[in-house]
Amino acid sequence: MSSDQFHKLASALPFWVSLGFLPLIALSVALGGWWFILPVAYGWWAFTLIDFITGLSDDNPDTETPLKDLFWYRFITLIWFPIQIVTIFTVIWWLTTRAQLNWWEDLGIMFGVGVMSGVIGIVYSHELMHQKTRHERWLADLILATVLYSHFRSEHLHVHHRYVGTPRDPVTARYNEGFIAYFMRVLRDCPPSAFRAEAAMLARKGLPWWHRTNPFWRYGALQLGMLALAVAIGGGWGLALFIWQSFVAFWQLELTNYIEHYGLTRRHLGDGKYEPVRPHHSWNASHKASNWLMINLQRHSDHHYKPERRFPLLQTYDANAAPQLPFGYPALTTLAMFPPLFRRYMNPKVREWRRQFYPDIEDWSDYTQHRTPMPKGAS
Repeated sequence: MSSDQFHKLASALPFWVSLGFLPLIALSVALGGWWFILPVAYGWWAFTLIDFITGLSDDNPDTETPLKDLFWYRFITLIWFPIQIVTIFTVIWWLTTRAQLNWWEDLGIMFGVGVMSGVIGIVYSHELMHQKTRHERWLADLILATVLYSHFRSEHLHVHHRYVGTPRDPVTARYNEGFIAYFMRVLRDCPPSAFRAEAAMLARKGLPWWHRTNPFWRYGALQLGMLALAVAIGGGWGLALFIWQSFVAFWQLELTNYIEHYGLTRRHLGDGKYEPVRPHHSWNASHKASNWLMINLQRHSDHHYKPERRFPLLQTYDANAAPQLPFGYPALTTLAMFPPLFRRYMNPKVREWRRQFYPDIEDWSDYTQHRTPMPKGAS
């Protein structure tokens, strides 16, 4: 390995901290009891503490960096699917055939696995689904199938990115909306909105919704395959553990989605149209360690401004251009599980954002209503 290649590898290695979940999950399986807290603490709290040590990273990489120079950054996302599927089903096999643990210990261990699948797996699938290569998009679909949340790709690409910051986006958390209400609304609204988006795209090509190119056929087949594998490996209890792990994973995803745009809106221009997406329509967080863990997802302002930009090249912004989160996602998602505390902490920041970016808007009632139906044929 040349010195240049070694330097590129060394620069990318901090983004491989996701591998730290693997020995912690192994320890929780081996020790049982309350040791399942190890991967949970790693994903939720350890990086908040490390953030206090490492501080913020305001460095903005060159956005024209060629793809070949990003190999070691991309590598961890490319190998994650085999890592995740082997981890999930090996743990299920061990718990259902070898371990002599109580039911609550099994659930605790799979809770930890679900934290890994949500904090890491779905975040990596998010990076992969935004790419143009068939291989990367397939990897995104495979990862999402391991957590039974395949519709997320269609919803995220064709609904969320188009309608973010408007009442038409189910995933934009409304001002003063608690997480529990948000979570139930997302579970209800996102699968049908994702399906409608795909059906509308097919209709524009003159094809029916049941056409073989509708990705929902692939989503269903992959998810059924994962469920069948869980039964084959662990029987009924193995299936229950797999579904529990999946629930924990997409609960983690939606906690993250909840804080990414909480209370933020785009200006309504009339006739159902909104201003273009800008960096100030997403909360930004420059905390170094938690951005290592979540491959720069917290540079969310730039992600929505330039969705095609790969994670090593995402830019960060100061408070003049984008609203700033005081902590990284792990701390804020923990706070979001206590809605009264979260609202007490974040609502003043939303009101400050309104005064800064939209001082002329006095009536915000149109921006805080629940999602309105999409126009016919919208995607």
